Amino acid sequence: MSTSAARLPDRRDALLVVAAAVGVNLIGAVGVPFTATESAWFGGLDLPAYYPPSWAFGVVWPILYALIGAAAALVYLGGREVEGSAGEAARLGRDARIALGLFAVQLAVNVAWSPVFWGLERADLGLVVLGLLLPLVVAAIVAFDRVDRRAALLLVPYLAWVCFATALNYGIWALN
Repeated sequence: MSTSAARLPDRRDALLVVAAAVGVNLIGAVGVPFTATESAWFGGLDLPAYYPPSWAFGVVWPILYALIGAAAALVYLGGREVEGSAGEAARLGRDARIALGLFAVQLAVNVAWSPVFWGLERADLGLVVLGLLLPLVVAAIVAFDRVDRRAALLLVPYLAWVCFATALNYGIWALN
């Protein structure tokens, strides 16, 4: 259970949260050049009936990246500022490092999806990437919760969207 959840960020901490939200959006933008909804390959695909309008992705992803960036910043702050015994501080610091390591790995896998799905034009391999991403996101949520419950909760919409994205990717693969 998290121990730093009761502490609200001060002005400097809030700036770090905003910077992390922007930074994760910039990292997430790495996949944008690969996204080609007007490509002949994508245009020739049968899409599942639940495929949302293209503009939805441009709205949802920046919000999700901001939330997960803010979550990572809260974990970072929670791992370095703890009251209590030296043993508790060391445990929380270790938990924060583990959580941030999982965060970095899941973010790298997230960013890998676009070049795989769009760049290689491989819905099957995109599904494999998402199959790796889902448990990494769940693991990050669990790890974040050990440091800051708020941070874990900020990842829940991301998990929901990755589940939806997996269903979309599966639907595309199954129909084609």
